[in-house]
Amino acid sequence: MKSVLKTLAIVLTLAFTVGSCSSDNDNDSTPVSRDVKYELTGNFSGELSTIYFDKGGNPLNEDVTKLPWTKEITVDKDVNGVTASASGHGGVKDQTLTAKIYVGGVVVKESTAKANSDGIIVVTLVPYVFPL
Repeated sequence: MKSVLKTLAIVLTLAFTVGSCSSDNDNDSTPVSRDVKYELTGNFSGELSTIYFDKGGNPLNEDVTKLPWTKEITVDKDVNGVTASASGHGGVKDQTLTAKIYVGGVVVKESTAKANSDGIIVVTLVPYVFPL
């Protein structure tokens, strides 16, 4: 069951993967923060894993051993965006899990999910795209 949930989380994350694009204007006068923090909070008591983008824009899978969970990175200049998802099983119906992405200390994406009657939970975030 755990591998099914991890596969589902990977598929959902990759479905929302931000494609690359280029800009002809490399002389942006307004610097954009590349400091990203991923955060999972809630009362979900089952087993959890998360998928998030690393500093190079590659998806990483990590088991979450306790809540709250955070990961802080500085994203490379050529990465266009970030996203995350989390899934779990073995929880109790209606337990919650909230996922957030912070950029420069500000919440830019947030989503909350509730466990279903089988104790399964999946939370996904719409990708955050860095301004050009």
